[in-house]
Amino acid sequence: MNNENNNLLFQVRDLPLDEKLQALPTKPGVYRFINSDAKVIYIGKAANLRNRVKQYFQKSKSNDTRISAMISNIADVEITVTDNEVEALILEANLIKQFKPKYNILLKDDKSYPWIAITTEQYPRAIVTRRKNLKARYFGPYTDVKSMRNALKTFCDIFYIRSCNYEMTEEHINKKKYKVCLDYHIKKCEGPCEGLVNRIDYNIRIDNAVKALKGKIKEVISTINNEMNKLAESMRYEEAAIIREKINALKVYSEKQRVVDINEVDRDVISIAIKNNDACAVIFKIREGKVINSQHTYLTNVYETSSSELLETVLERYYIEQEDIPQRILLSENPYNLDVVKEWLSNKTGSEIEIELPNNSVTTKLYNLVKTNAQYWLDELELLRLKRGELVPHVLKAIQRDLRLTKTPRRIECFDISNIHGADIVASLVVFINGLPKKSEYRKYMIRNVNYPNDYASMKEVIERRYSKNDNKELPDLIMVDGGKGQISSAIEIIKKLDLQEIPVIGLAKRLEEIFLPDLNEPIILPRSSSSLRLLQQIRDETHRFAIEYHRKLRSKRIINTELENIKGIGKKRAKNLISKFGSIHGVQNATEEQIASVVGKNVANKICEYFKSKEKNNKQIA
Repeated sequence: MNNENNNLLFQVRDLPLDEKLQALPTKPGVYRFINSDAKVIYIGKAANLRNRVKQYFQKSKSNDTRISAMISNIADVEITVTDNEVEALILEANLIKQFKPKYNILLKDDKSYPWIAITTEQYPRAIVTRRKNLKARYFGPYTDVKSMRNALKTFCDIFYIRSCNYEMTEEHINKKKYKVCLDYHIKKCEGPCEGLVNRIDYNIRIDNAVKALKGKIKEVISTINNEMNKLAESMRYEEAAIIREKINALKVYSEKQRVVDINEVDRDVISIAIKNNDACAVIFKIREGKVINSQHTYLTNVYETSSSELLETVLERYYIEQEDIPQRILLSENPYNLDVVKEWLSNKTGSEIEIELPNNSVTTKLYNLVKTNAQYWLDELELLRLKRGELVPHVLKAIQRDLRLTKTPRRIECFDISNIHGADIVASLVVFINGLPKKSEYRKYMIRNVNYPNDYASMKEVIERRYSKNDNKELPDLIMVDGGKGQISSAIEIIKKLDLQEIPVIGLAKRLEEIFLPDLNEPIILPRSSSSLRLLQQIRDETHRFAIEYHRKLRSKRIINTELENIKGIGKKRAKNLISKFGSIHGVQNATEEQIASVVGKNVANKICEYFKSKEKNNKQIA
């Protein structure tokens, strides 16, 4: 990419969106969508930037939940123009790796797998690392760590590659700063730290080790076999015997590898298994007909993405960091931009790359083997999430889709207001996590600032009390209120006041089971059989039940306490003690004067008995 185009950043923040889209160039390049917080939320490439970016804002795109959610968060567009689509592909892959945008498909390993690194020192080392933070040639990553370490040990022993951590420069060697270690004395190293081995000879061994790591065992054996024959011809039989042992060790190592292609063809085989919003890609590296390494990687944000687009993503992200790329790559189908991908890979390797599809018994068998592994690892991910409690129930995915939410609503909090003619106004909060009630997090609220029937004002108060000073509280993924537009407007007013606009709010009205969203004029009506609607109804009804239960409890307590407190000498404390002793006001009425006296004393007990006798007499007269 030339410097002029690489530095061309197109920003038109001051223009309206329609003018901004029209001002985009029709050249190839990379576009970045920016949200109101100046964060990159999506990165893409295009052969024609104007046409591609404008497509996102067409109505036909609104069917894609992920795209619809992304578009609602776009505040600005930035682009970088490139000379061609291949440059755009490379730039896109690098930028996604750098920014990890929210709405891009992301590759995530279950853990950090190790690499073998060959350093670029004058006397290179072969080391294992999980971070690519050295100037080195990297091989991997390896999912089978035991096999990787066995291979590294084998090649280090055969080619006498140093394992120490010394920095090897001419200055260090000339000054003899380092001394030979134990490896030199047990014949596992030839002492480069003291300059005891020729630098050219040592780097030839490094090259042979690199070829072996790439699976070119036959080529390495042929090379050192010629060296052995030359030594034998020169009657240096002891040195020739040492090389013969190396050849035998390489043959033993090669025989242990699994043969999957008797034609001994070099190729990578890639397969992807997809389920809901997750996918798993498995790559088998086959060299000389044998599997020398296999790797699996997980992809997220794949919902409503075609398999050909996923294949393109995997090819871009995997080969952007790989040096060892074979001339043949076997896939289930062609990637989305086949010609661009092939051109990029061919330019990277300097030779023509062939994208193959299974077309005979050998390639079909190979592909099915990798496909089985991809499905296995995806099932393993699901089992692991199930054990961790991370598996997202299907109904939550359905809610996310039906309500066009940007995030799966794992935690839903719902509010309801209960009162009778403005008396004992209360609110309830219930919490559902992963589709199930979390009763330990239910909350009851006495409304303090509203003394008359006003559900809207009551809703404002309870929302503010729940989410203000929220340092130690977990925020929900979805807020739900029992009601329609009025209740939602009240909730939104407080949510904005507390600067929590990223939390979506919905209302579910009882009469027609309509779902109200703040930004929609018309409610969403889901089929009665919808799993989304059934769960939302369950949450709404549970919130209503909890509110009514609390309201009844307060009302009963108020009635009981009020009646006892009508008796002279009975205050709140004595009324509470009597109810605690006899269980209810009926229990107090049926108790003997002596039993009551044991709680409140003889004089007050006499007054209580006289009160209930008078009440009973009045009731008989009325009857």
